[in-house]
Amino acid sequence: MSGLAFKHKRISCLFNTSWLFYGEFNLRVFFCLLFSSQDAVCAVDLDTALPVLFISRLKRIPRVYDARELWTEVKNIVDRPRIQKIWKRIEQYCLPKFIHGYAVSTSIANELHKNYGVHFITIRNISILQNRKTKSIPDIDKSFLLYQGYVHEGRGIEALISAMQNIRMKLIICGTGNVLDECKRLAEKLKLEDKVIFKGLVPPSQLWEFTESAFIGLNLVEPVGLNQVYSLANKFFDYIHAELPQVTMNFPEYKNINDKYQIAILIDDIHPETITKSIDTLINDRDLYQKLKNNCRIAKEVLNWQQEEKKLVEFYQKVLN
Repeated sequence: MSGLAFKHKRISCLFNTSWLFYGEFNLRVFFCLLFSSQDAVCAVDLDTALPVLFISRLKRIPRVYDARELWTEVKNIVDRPRIQKIWKRIEQYCLPKFIHGYAVSTSIANELHKNYGVHFITIRNISILQNRKTKSIPDIDKSFLLYQGYVHEGRGIEALISAMQNIRMKLIICGTGNVLDECKRLAEKLKLEDKVIFKGLVPPSQLWEFTESAFIGLNLVEPVGLNQVYSLANKFFDYIHAELPQVTMNFPEYKNINDKYQIAILIDDIHPETITKSIDTLINDRDLYQKLKNNCRIAKEVLNWQQEEKKLVEFYQKVLN
């Protein structure tokens, strides 16, 4: 990237769960950084902030914070108050000491500024613009709905499966996660095995084939924790680049982009009835569908990694100069 080089090293731990994992992981990160050379060091989220902070002080080099999540508001931390309290203390100790940083969404950057006075820029995880021919409007009778990404709790997959009882299209789910088995059992219980197809992990090249062939893309998130509400998912941009109209959440980041480009139907909750209504709207209103599809073509010329990476390169050039 324009003269910038980044080093990667895989770190394996003996412990896989609980505080033992994080303790061991942080020690391994510290010693890995201690016995290697770097001009600057970056903490990717709060779980690497402590070793990065200590190493940057020891070596007197710049430190950077990469907020890919609003860590203390991640759902599995919000659901465990004791664990959240520990992470809050780490956040309160570390974050004010990072004068350089960026966040995956403006909402997260603003929240960190409000809490800790840091001035982080926004670097979004946006798809690379590629010279691909997208398909015209798919045949409704032969097409399908698509959910791609983690099948984790808080992603609204269970509500989506329930909604499929009243939607005439099939649903393809590409991805895996901690509620995958539960979702499969729900589909079986509702006798939707032939209507809800689980593809598991799909290679990127094959995933694109599903994305460009789908009729509607789905990006559903439960409003549990600010990290969920302030999210800006990769799939949101993948759908745009496939010129695929989508149903997504009426959260700040999605709303800001949709207000400008109108590429999606926004919903306020993930009740099955709400999901069904929004999907039916796109199936039945062909003029609206075509309008959203055309708008995706315009939006992807602006919302792409080729544009976003310029900010990242400029950021690191300023940090290192």
